[in-house]
Amino acid sequence: MYPRISDLFIDLFGIELWFPIYSFGFMVAIGLMTGAWLLQREMDRLYGLGRMKSIQIDDPEDKTSGKKGRVRKIQVSPSHLVGTMTMLAIGGGFAGAKLFHLLENSGDFFRDPLGMIFSSGGFTFYGGLILATALIARYVKKKGLSVAMVADAAAPGLMMAYGVGRIGCHLSGDEDWGIVSNIAAKPDWLPMWLWAETYPNNIMNIDLSAAAVYPTPIYEFIAAAILFGVLYRFRDHKHVAGWLFWLYISLNGLERFFIEKIRVNNKFDIFGITMTQAELIAAGFMLAGVVGMWKLWGGRAEPEAGSDT
Repeated sequence: MYPRISDLFIDLFGIELWFPIYSFGFMVAIGLMTGAWLLQREMDRLYGLGRMKSIQIDDPEDKTSGKKGRVRKIQVSPSHLVGTMTMLAIGGGFAGAKLFHLLENSGDFFRDPLGMIFSSGGFTFYGGLILATALIARYVKKKGLSVAMVADAAAPGLMMAYGVGRIGCHLSGDEDWGIVSNIAAKPDWLPMWLWAETYPNNIMNIDLSAAAVYPTPIYEFIAAAILFGVLYRFRDHKHVAGWLFWLYISLNGLERFFIEKIRVNNKFDIFGITMTQAELIAAGFMLAGVVGMWKLWGGRAEPEAGSDT
């Protein structure tokens, strides 16, 4: 494993960088850029089809723009907002992911609050998704766009970004791995690295050499890639705006609920049922996604109106 990409440079090229590049943060950044690129392309496509309205920005070629009250405005594709949306996703995503992790591990937090807060590991995806979505929705609504339509445009990219981010978990070995794998049950055709992993040199400094575990981040990357294909296939659905996002929410919850069955995680007793925080939220996502899709099933997709939907 390479918790730091900079260590990989040393092994491959003999080059020692003067600053460390952590593989988790690096892959999360790649995932965010991938999601932003896909969102930008989809918003441009919808704008070109007349299904998403333009936004108004200052004309960068207006030589009088420095004089108050004389700035010329131009109409452009709403994809110009993706940069700011990405920054909100970064800030809200990391803050929400860290907050949910602290809540999930409150005992460890009270024993070492500063260590938990400033640890390079310890992030809960759902916390980041919920807070980042709320911030971006507020920003999009403020700009006069349909939150539901932008959410649809973002859905495939969100799924792929999640999968790419999971590769960061795998490379760093941040304890998002699975339970001890059953070596005897491995199919002969499946390579060992897809069935059991010891995560040497992992960032948590946990020795797994005596009990290899399921490499669940790889499974999640594969699942995310497949589900990205499903969401991409339904980009031109004929239902009311927001339907594709609810499909994403449902599929996201479905994937996470089942992967939790073989993942190491803190478990809680809720109404006599033992489950992880992620399982509980994933079940809620599945239910919310199905209800949302059902409510929007009967309508027809229409071009974006002047007001938010």
